[in-house]
Amino acid sequence: MISLTGKTAIVTGAARGLGRGIATKLASLGSHVVVCDMNEEGIDQVVNSIEEQGWSAEAYVCNVTDEKQAEKMIEQIASNHGQLDILVNNAGINRDALLHKMTHEQWDAVINVNLTGVFNTMRPASQIMREQTSGRIINISSASWLGNVGQANYAASKAGVVGITKTAARELGKKNVTVNAICPGFIETDMTKGVPDHVWDLMISKISLGRVGKPEDVANCIAFLASDQASYITGEVINVGGGMIL
Repeated sequence: MISLTGKTAIVTGAARGLGRGIATKLASLGSHVVVCDMNEEGIDQVVNSIEEQGWSAEAYVCNVTDEKQAEKMIEQIASNHGQLDILVNNAGINRDALLHKMTHEQWDAVINVNLTGVFNTMRPASQIMREQTSGRIINISSASWLGNVGQANYAASKAGVVGITKTAARELGKKNVTVNAICPGFIETDMTKGVPDHVWDLMISKISLGRVGKPEDVANCIAFLASDQASYITGEVINVGGGMIL
């Protein structure tokens, strides 16, 4: 039985979808979860839902693309709770377009949230975790990091997440801090709801298990990586995609 009792966790991009599922799962296992997002109404709803079930959470409005905001959040949470045990970098967006039609605005928006946002939280979190000689950092990449039509910006950002994950794992290992990446496949979230029916059917045909993933499928893997049971796992990139054939 996985237990995160007494742990303090931050989940970015947690106002809905995958992030909400992750925050709820970590709270259900005993951790105090900081639900982070720019959507204040959304994170308040998530916190209320968690607290209604008797678990512990708080809302924190933060734009992870803003270096100062991200640093303040990490430092304030660690100071308020005396520790920072788990950081889940889930905040992400997509602005899809074929490469020859992609604008610089589309490129910059995705890179800033999906990659720079990860750096902005990891840098101060790594300093704190080094000092306390413990911690878990789990970054959400994507199966698309290997490349996907119409997603040059998204694929590049998620490949960058894999790179920073593996680098940080090497740097922080001697401080008893693990760093891993999760690559969700086709998961039923707000981001995939707009997919046309024919594309939806095509994606399912490529999944060995024959179904779309749920946020809890990803959350369960993250809960394991955040626990003491995963203390000897670091620098890994784990696919949670139902055996999707790319």
